[in-house]
Amino acid sequence: MSKSKKRKPVRYKTVQLKLTAGQKKSLENYCRMRGTTPVKVIKKSIRPLMENYKDAKPAFPVVKAKQLQLFEIEAG
Repeated sequence: MSKSKKRKPVRYKTVQLKLTAGQKKSLENYCRMRGTTPVKVIKKSIRPLMENYKDAKPAFPVVKAKQLQLFEIEAG
């Protein structure tokens, strides 16, 4: 009989967000109509962002040619 390896526990992080009273009421009504919970609705909505950008490296913003550059240091 082989022993099965114990799975590594999943670590969760807490995220907080604030909603207005109207937004909360709207979310609760939506969940009641669909028979789901607010957490499931929010997680389903942001799932593409959580999965597609996990390993992506943030790119530096590109400075446009006509953008005003303050404190520009000239060499020479």
